[in-house]
Order: sequence, then C-alpha cells, then structure tokens
Amino acid sequence: MFAKTVLDNGIRVVSQEMTDHRSVSLGIWVENGSRHELPHQNGISHFIEHLLFKGTTTRTAAQIAEEMDAVGGLLNAFTSKEHTCYYAKVLDENLPLAIDLLTDIFLNSNFDAEEIERERSVILQEISQAEDTPDDYVHDLFSLDFFENHALGRPIAGHAGTVANFCRDDFLDFFHERYRPGRVLVSGAGHFKHDDLVAEMNARLGSVKQPFSAVPGSFAAEALPPTRRGVFSHAKPLEQVHLCLGMPGIHQTHPQRHAAYILNTILGGGMSSRLFQEIREKRGKAYSVYSFTSAYKDTGYIGVYAGTSMESAREVVDLVLKELKNLAAGEIHADEIRRTQGQLVGNIMLGLESTDSWMSHIARNELYFGKAVSTDETCRRIRSVTRDEIVELAGALFRPEAMAASLLGDFKDDFNLNDFGLGR
Repeated sequence: MFAKTVLDNGIRVVSQEMTDHRSVSLGIWVENGSRHELPHQNGISHFIEHLLFKGTTTRTAAQIAEEMDAVGGLLNAFTSKEHTCYYAKVLDENLPLAIDLLTDIFLNSNFDAEEIERERSVILQEISQAEDTPDDYVHDLFSLDFFENHALGRPIAGHAGTVANFCRDDFLDFFHERYRPGRVLVSGAGHFKHDDLVAEMNARLGSVKQPFSAVPGSFAAEALPPTRRGVFSHAKPLEQVHLCLGMPGIHQTHPQRHAAYILNTILGGGMSSRLFQEIREKRGKAYSVYSFTSAYKDTGYIGVYAGTSMESAREVVDLVLKELKNLAAGEIHADEIRRTQGQLVGNIMLGLESTDSWMSHIARNELYFGKAVSTDETCRRIRSVTRDEIVELAGALFRPEAMAASLLGDFKDDFNLNDFGLGR
C-alpha cells in the first residue's frame, strides 16, 4: 500500500508498506546532482555524498560502518545527474537504527578537514579507474560531446582539476544551498507502518528550516541543453574501438515514453534484440552491443554502444544505422512488438520483488511525476502501445542529421572520421 505525507517544512515522505517482507529499505533523496553544478563545481555533489559517511558529531566513520555491519544491513549512497540518494536496507526490527544512522549523517556530518583530504585521494583514484574502463568511459565522453558546455554533459565524479581544488567552505556552502527541505524526499518500502515512519521523520527532520534566501549564482541554472551532431574521436591505446552513437530522445514524463521503452528494447534491449542478433550473433563483430535511453526531467537521448575492432568500426556503425533506418521506415512486425511488450512487463515485475527496488521506484515516481504511478498502469500502457505509435516515434528520433558518435580507441593518422557518414 502506497502512502504520502508532506511535513510542515516541505520534506516529503512516501512509502510502500509490504507486510509479507522481513526487510525495510529507506532512502533520503535530494533533488541535487551534477546537473546543478557550475563548471568549477563539477564533482562537488558526488564528493559531498562521500563525505557524509566520514563522521558526525556523535559517530566516527568506523562507528557508522560497524553499527550497520553488526546487524547485517547495507548503508550506501549514489549521485546521479539530477539526484543524490542516501539509503539503508535492514531487517524490520533494525529500522530504528537505519533511521538514526541516515538522519545523523544527513544532519550532523563534520566535513572534517583530514577526512576531506583522504576522500579527495579516493575520488581521484575513482576518476582514474573510470578512465581505465573504456566501455564505461566512452559514455562519459559521449555526454561531453553531445551536451557541449552544459552541466548534463559533465561527469558525475568531476575532473581531477575540479576535485583537487575543493575546500571545506565549498562543501559547506553548496550543501546548505542545495540540501533544503523542499528538495528532500524520504522514501521507504517494506515491513513498517507509514504513520510510524512519518512520526520518526518529523521528530528528526521536521525542525530543519527552509532558508529565507539563496546565494545568487551559487548553483547552475537548469536550462534545457543544446545538443551537437557529428563524429568525435578520442585517442587512447586500446585493443578495441569503443563507440557510443546517440541522438536526442524524450524526457522522463513524455507521453510517448511507453513507446520509447518498446522501441529501445526492440533495437538493442536484450539477446533477442536486432542489434545483438545482427552484429554479434550473425556477424560476430562485437562481444558487447546494446541500446539504451537516458532520460532527464526535460530532455533525454537514445544511444547505442558497441565495442569492436578498428577494422570493423565502420561496418558496425553502418549496421546500426541500417537498423535505425529500418525501424523508422516501419519494418516492425506484430509478433516482435508482442514479444517485446511481454519482455518489458516481465522485467518490471521481476525487478520489483525487493524492498530496495520499491524504495527507488516510488521515490522516482514522486520526483518526476509528483504522484504514485502503479505498476498495473505502467504495464497496461506498455501493452496498449500500437505499431503506429512505435513507427511514428522511430521516424521522429532516428534522423542521421541529428546523430552524434563518440569513438575511443588507438586511432592512426589515416583514420578518417568522414567515413562514418553522420550529421549529414
């Protein structure tokens, strides 16, 4: 059963009571991510996420970890382009501990100078590790190429140059500006009572006040980003070429989002998808090839990733473009649509069998839609999508003149980007 309460200071509390489970997952979400950073602040949201586990006025970093380990629970966090989430998963009997730990790090973190320096080193290693993982790194490069000079294009962890320059006052100023009650959402799922959770959160977070004024220019404006087209190469000594090809897509709440789910899945959303069958199974040109969507509150893109040899890079791009052209031309069969609809419905339902997935599900619905969206409604909408809707969307999105491609590999002097025929 879903329930929602808004505290007097604007903090929202949403929950999904699941009485047949023994676990509880609880998250404190903040509508703040790398999108809300100015260029010199790139990475500060992610850095703050790390620092909130490094000690409070009553607990050391070791004590925070020990208390959660002692009950076999999980305490973690993540930062995305638009959100940061601090969450815990515990047995229902240990929910009071999870509440105490989460609210303590959220309200009472020290931002200790020595911890900042230690964590700076950790994050710099994290950035280096990401750059040494080419199948992930090419996605960061594509975002930078596609969303040129916009915060959505910058990496969540930041750059070595920005991370190296942050000082304690930078963290405190950004934290107090962005971590306001009106941007905070508490989401819980599992074996508990909503009213009890609301009472606990009101006691611990209800006294947090909304500041009267903001510091002008202290965070990035959320302007709609322009996008670029063309082919962009990034040289790195690698055995393969890793490529990411994409084009403007749709935002999180777009009316055609259900058609987009189906379109993406047909294209490259599994082992039966067109790209996997054509590029890997039939031709053996890539070990990993898939399509994906990245959707934000006001924009998005649909993309394709493949890792292949230097000699096969052009052929792989041609095969991707051929499949995009076929979909836009309406070469889609009814049985393919039915199979994909069943695949999506199954994925949704199987993916919501744990309390942590439900915690995230209801939080994202609240953040993007401002309300609960039932799984029955979502599945019904997916099954009701028609072939004409899919073809119409494919025709609108899959336009070569709007596409961009980022390639990461050991390019030679005779490597010709013009061979790839995009953006024309």
